[in-house]
Amino acid sequence: MAGSQDFQADPRNAAVLVWLNGTLVPRDEAKVSILDAGFVLGDGVWEGIRLHRGRLVFLDAHLDRLFEGAGAIDLDIGLSRQGVVDALWSVLRANGMEDGVHIRLMVTRGLKRTPNQDPRQSAGPATVAIIAEWKLPSPEVQKTGLALFTSTVRCSPADMFDMRLNSHSRLNLITALIQAIKAGADEALMLDPQGFVSSCNATNVFWVRGGQVFTSTGDYCFHGVTRANVIALCRAHAVPMTLGNFTLKDVYAADEAFVTGTFGGLTPVRSVDGRVLPTVLPGPVTARLRGLYEALKDSEAGVMTA
Repeated sequence: MAGSQDFQADPRNAAVLVWLNGTLVPRDEAKVSILDAGFVLGDGVWEGIRLHRGRLVFLDAHLDRLFEGAGAIDLDIGLSRQGVVDALWSVLRANGMEDGVHIRLMVTRGLKRTPNQDPRQSAGPATVAIIAEWKLPSPEVQKTGLALFTSTVRCSPADMFDMRLNSHSRLNLITALIQAIKAGADEALMLDPQGFVSSCNATNVFWVRGGQVFTSTGDYCFHGVTRANVIALCRAHAVPMTLGNFTLKDVYAADEAFVTGTFGGLTPVRSVDGRVLPTVLPGPVTARLRGLYEALKDSEAGVMTA
């Protein structure tokens, strides 16, 4: 079993340099205090960004989400937008990276005077860490697809725990994933408070029936950059697409399904709650959208496509 985050191991990653508060340090020496707000509370935001053929693809969308998320929790990153971009490139240049790289940019509220929730007890500026790895999705997952299992853990509304924030606190999502793993699946399918299909624990979910693509309204799911790109591609290429409130019955009746995320792009789904989808992987609509997405990614990287 392997989830959508499964990757090909690369021995080069053992020696990468990590950007930590403006200093490049070896991976094994990149450490923060046990009083850091990220460690104590999961108090912070993060982004996953891809380096593809020499370019940071969809960077503006990722930076928009980062700064919007930080603003929503009243967190001063301590760097301007250009400062973040400069930091990202300093990591990539220091490690000689040009392609096939996944970056995790993490910002926490920084050092605390004491381990408690109160943000007024912050003792200094935000902690900013950037780790870049040579990291490609597992080709096996693309071949075999994912088995999804519907978790009892619900996606929460914005006035309770906003799923649209890339928060460091992921315990609800980890709990959902553990349920799926215990049930013999790869990833958890999650419903919204009304019982409609929302997202997965680490990705956004789409399904196809009769050539038409369906997904949730987006009110309770991740503010996914890849999700937004897929929706835009459907609209630009006349692929029928409906956003709405759908039940598990609708997903069970699908011909094909896939999940989306920055790391894996579009990953096919083979089954939902033990029900095997009838289309051979990848389904024709999934394959077409994956091709369109890869072409879009190449165009972001300045690569000519046919």
